[in-house]
Amino acid sequence: METNWRILATTAIAPIAWGTGYYVTETFLPPDRPLFGAMVRALPFGLLLLAFRPRLPTGDWWWRAAVLGVLNVGAFFVLIFVAAYRLPGGLAATLTATSPIAIMLLAWLLVRERPHVASLAGAAVGAAGVALLVLRAGFTADPIGVAASLGAVAMSSLGYVLIKRWHVPVDLLTLTGWQLVAGGLALLPVALIVEGAPPPIDARAVGGFLFIGLIATVLANVMWFRGLRELPAAAVSLVGLLNPVAGTIVGVALAGEAFGPTQAGGMFLVLLGVVAGQPAVLAAVRRRLGRTAGAAVEEQEQEQQDRQQARERVPVA
Repeated sequence: METNWRILATTAIAPIAWGTGYYVTETFLPPDRPLFGAMVRALPFGLLLLAFRPRLPTGDWWWRAAVLGVLNVGAFFVLIFVAAYRLPGGLAATLTATSPIAIMLLAWLLVRERPHVASLAGAAVGAAGVALLVLRAGFTADPIGVAASLGAVAMSSLGYVLIKRWHVPVDLLTLTGWQLVAGGLALLPVALIVEGAPPPIDARAVGGFLFIGLIATVLANVMWFRGLRELPAAAVSLVGLLNPVAGTIVGVALAGEAFGPTQAGGMFLVLLGVVAGQPAVLAAVRRRLGRTAGAAVEEQEQEQQDRQQARERVPVA
């Protein structure tokens, strides 16, 4: 149990790093070039990982690595790009917060990990908390943007569950490198066609890309994939809701963004959903209830025995 909690804690590094990446992207990276930024955070750092782990896929893992790279990196970033341009940020984040439910259902279908009702309820509570945390009044729900956002959820959720289904034959650094290279190569032509030639890069942008690439991509993905491999999908997917929480905290602390009672309530609901829906928490509650019920039964049996003994001691007239 203690080991699982340690793995869960390290898995939380991933959504926290992704959440801090919003501020770094807006502050240090070239503006209005999300596809270029996504390609840079994937391809160069994937090649760097392969330089340290010089192992190429073999057999079925050529196409499996390509599929995972497209699902978790390439297609995901393209769809997020479309959603970001057609939806308010709060609505896009709220739709993305449905990913824990998608991951749990896909894990049930593909790897036979049946989710607890309480885990699904925790995911729903967490998604409601995200809505309170980031959603603002007066938004418009563009159908293409909504479809792109939900498509991004579906793509990444499928990719994450396939990592659990397929028995990975290499260490997580190598697996991450394969995916980043495959996803980066898929993004490269799309970025060139949509955004044109690369923009000029200054020292601030270099620092931003180093943070995004090393911390919010390489480290985050390794921790996330480790959690997916070692823990139930429900446990890991719920931790992903910490993404907007981290983004909000960084925005308030460094960018002076507003934070009031509504945001505080939303953050509380997110944390409640993350903790209450954890399979380990549910198992502990069941054990506690089982012990309580067992003690009650024992107490009732003892009372019955005491009454029986009292009746036997009463002299017959």
